[in-house]
Amino acid sequence: MPISRLSRLALLSGALVLASVLPPRAQTAPGAAEIARYGGLHAAAATGDVAAIERLVAGGADLNGRDPHGRTPLHVAAFARRHAAAKLLIAKGADANAFERQRYDIVTIAAVANDVEMLKVALAGGASALNVTSPYDGTALIAAAHLGHFEVVKTLIAAKAPLDHVNNLGWTALIEAVILGDGGRNHIETVKALVAAGARLDLGDRQGTTPLAHAKSRGYSEIAAILTRAGARRPK
Repeated sequence: MPISRLSRLALLSGALVLASVLPPRAQTAPGAAEIARYGGLHAAAATGDVAAIERLVAGGADLNGRDPHGRTPLHVAAFARRHAAAKLLIAKGADANAFERQRYDIVTIAAVANDVEMLKVALAGGASALNVTSPYDGTALIAAAHLGHFEVVKTLIAAKAPLDHVNNLGWTALIEAVILGDGGRNHIETVKALVAAGARLDLGDRQGTTPLAHAKSRGYSEIAAILTRAGARRPK
């Protein structure tokens, strides 16, 4: 049956609304050209040169100096997966909870990158899993749940990340794991971890739609079963 003009407009409108609220990966890692222009601690962090970090810090280099995007050397180390460099910078006194210009901290950078080792370095060094980060007023847990990074999710839960924080899109980590996930293994494991930790099952989005209702509408039967077994009410 041909789609009516009204239906086409409704579909287009829905697609535009969805595109306007789906969170892009807004983090901006330093590019090759930018790294090539770095000097001092930023350059040492980008290459993981711990000897240079030791030397520069001993010479009085600013541990929390900023590049044009507001990144500290520690942010650069996190983006570059330079674990030893990040650990040393923190040990020398770098601010483990600093935000760069887009309001990301090293915990959220590690969470998005699925870098469990960097996440553990950050948390051991005093970085907080409670930080409200990003342009979406979210958390590292929400970012990791969105992407299905379930080992990161488990690590953040163990670090007392807020399970039911609601970002400025009106979504929790559990909601994002469903509506921005693909219903596959990674997001199933993410949902399992959140449910086991006690995430609220009844907390819906701005329209009141619960995680279970979203799972059923998307045909994510295994996720729906997990939520139902945990006590979520069936959508009406």
